[in-house]
Amino acid sequence: MSRSILLVEDEAPIREMIKIILEQAGFTVNEAEDFDIALDKMVEPYPDLVLLDWMLPGGSGVQLARKFKEHEFTREIPVILLTARGEEDDKIRGLDAGADDYITKPFSPKELVARIKAVMRRVTPTAKEEPIHFSGLVLDPISHRVTANGVSIEMGPTEFKLLHFFMSHAERVYSREQLLDNVWGTNVYVEDRTVDVHIRRLRKALESQGYDAMIQTVRGAGYRFSVK
Repeated sequence: MSRSILLVEDEAPIREMIKIILEQAGFTVNEAEDFDIALDKMVEPYPDLVLLDWMLPGGSGVQLARKFKEHEFTREIPVILLTARGEEDDKIRGLDAGADDYITKPFSPKELVARIKAVMRRVTPTAKEEPIHFSGLVLDPISHRVTANGVSIEMGPTEFKLLHFFMSHAERVYSREQLLDNVWGTNVYVEDRTVDVHIRRLRKALESQGYDAMIQTVRGAGYRFSVK
């Protein structure tokens, strides 16, 4: 069964070009040309990924990404922002809004497909493993749930994978580059600061149950997961 993508792009020629690229790569594509149509199309069966232009009639792609990430049934669907805005501050804004990756125009068809597949790989649990327990914090790779003393903790798919890696390698310090390689993958174009954004999001998710201190910053070295 092919993976489905909701493509949100207001310029018809660009939308058609991207649709052809994605369909040739084996994806099923559903299209939306503006903010409101994209919201209307975000219904069951939900897409496996949203490819979202930054500038849209009726609202911005950042606003739309934030809406998807706030909704119970769509928050775990990965979002890739597609835009001509290449400034670093804009990238951070997009990631802060909940985007899982960011592709700057112009891009090659190969890069687009590779980035989409990389995001899909990292947000999909692949290994059937036993739940990991630390001081009341439990991560279950099979059900894709995190609980703290029985209380469910909501987080995005990248934060889940980051926490999974940390809990599987507790008490070890990892640099940003090492985290990028292990969590995002060596063939993904992601900047070091992206790690900081997702660490911040992970801490915020854990904060509600008082577990944010387990994600420790080691000055000059990177990050460590520790119960000490």
